[in-house]
Amino acid sequence: MDNISRRTLISAGLGAGIVAALPSAAVAVSTADDAGLRTDPFLLGIASGEPWPDGFVLWTRLALNPVAEDGLGGMPSRPVAVQWEVAEDQGMRKVVASGVEQARPESAHSVHVELRGLKAGREYFYRFRAGRHVSPVGRTLTTPALHETPAALAMAFASCAQYEHGYFTAYKRLAEDHPDLVLHLGDYLYEYKKGSYVLGGGNPRDHEGPETVTLETYRQRHAQYKADADLQASHAIAPWAVVWDDHEVDNNWADDVPENSDAGQLNDTTANFRRRRAAAFQAYYENMPLRPSSLPAGPDMKIYRRIQWGQLANFHMMDTRQYRDDQLAGDGWKKNVAERLAEDRTITGAEQEKWLLEGFKNSTQRWDILGQQVFFAERDRAQALDVDDVSMDGWDGYVSSRRRITRGWVDANVRNAVVLTGDVHRNWANDVKVDYKDPASPVVGSELVCTSITSTGNGTGSTTDPVMAWNPHLKFYNDNRGYVNTRITRDAMTADFRVLDHVTTPGAPVSTKASFEIRDGVPGLQARA
Repeated sequence: MDNISRRTLISAGLGAGIVAALPSAAVAVSTADDAGLRTDPFLLGIASGEPWPDGFVLWTRLALNPVAEDGLGGMPSRPVAVQWEVAEDQGMRKVVASGVEQARPESAHSVHVELRGLKAGREYFYRFRAGRHVSPVGRTLTTPALHETPAALAMAFASCAQYEHGYFTAYKRLAEDHPDLVLHLGDYLYEYKKGSYVLGGGNPRDHEGPETVTLETYRQRHAQYKADADLQASHAIAPWAVVWDDHEVDNNWADDVPENSDAGQLNDTTANFRRRRAAAFQAYYENMPLRPSSLPAGPDMKIYRRIQWGQLANFHMMDTRQYRDDQLAGDGWKKNVAERLAEDRTITGAEQEKWLLEGFKNSTQRWDILGQQVFFAERDRAQALDVDDVSMDGWDGYVSSRRRITRGWVDANVRNAVVLTGDVHRNWANDVKVDYKDPASPVVGSELVCTSITSTGNGTGSTTDPVMAWNPHLKFYNDNRGYVNTRITRDAMTADFRVLDHVTTPGAPVSTKASFEIRDGVPGLQARA
């Protein structure tokens, strides 16, 4: 199949019901402006996600002015009919499904189509229409049938896109690499107001509006990000599976505990923070290609879920924010915090942990891949044996929780366990052990950590971190921006760390800084030339 052209990609309700894909003629194009929209309403692009064997979710959100202060994108305060089409060809001549959804003001004129009835393991194309306006064409896929093992899957993953810290060229390069699935592991956007999180040389671009606290400001911030052409390109190339981290709500939040709980701060009470969380969750759902099963209920929203790629891979998409115990010792990097070893500490919550462990036991797939947010392997900054210095925000702050998860996949005889991580704005590649204090403890899995899309700016390009000397399970480090490409087959999972030299100006080329291979049935990482 020919790659979608750049021109096609770039120029181009809170809970819709399931739509069956039946033989269909194309939806007629209206020549009249019957939606009352004088200019293009598809300024936020299009997306697909949550693939399954006979369908996926299609998404768009209408906006005429993405950064409107009321968060409604300059749209009229009434429903707008949005037509959608799915075809077997990029030219949209072989239409196999079509229909109409209402984009409603109460859901910021977003549309979610949960489509069923298509063929398994196929490439499809889709577009939307509103009045006389037609969206770009997107590419998406259904997953293989559950009993099938495809020859290969091209999967890319990314995290941490601070709009103010650079241009989203990495998203553009990711799209050009033509993956079949994209995982986003959190910090899709950042909550700060202009001037709050500034690079040493100044930010190359700014956020609109105040710090995101209300539904209006979260909607406005999502729209500002979605209006970026490079981000739109990466959404249009393949289906996405998304999970949040902290900045989609508030830096380093933990369950009902905000970053700042002092009097006078934005989040000075639990009640205030739960209202903020509810607003953030609603805006997140409105702006992501998520299943209706993830619809938020006030300050609660279930995003942990499983995506199966036939018998090749299970993707266990996790939530390490909403159910965790609060970070110890005031958060940050701390020395000798004994409480982090407590048996009852959890980063997942009991229900999600049970779901994950049962998923390991029931898995028949060759690869079990955890899509999650924060550093999993031990990363101890203290060289002395009688001192530890670790991050309270990562799994090091929840040691027993990590041990239960790791021991769970070992006890379930998971064939190949791989943890995918974002958050730390650096590339890492790590071996995973059950007991990091025991040099004889075997390697039982691998962790791949992607750097940021832009967060913290250009980076130094360094491939050395001193902690690797006394943490021998940490195999690779790099300080560039970018993303990770993987190729998953029956025999191996390969990972290419794709990096850019700069992001504070647009248009940087991409290169591969390092490559690793995880071989079927052989836990741990092997460097590739």
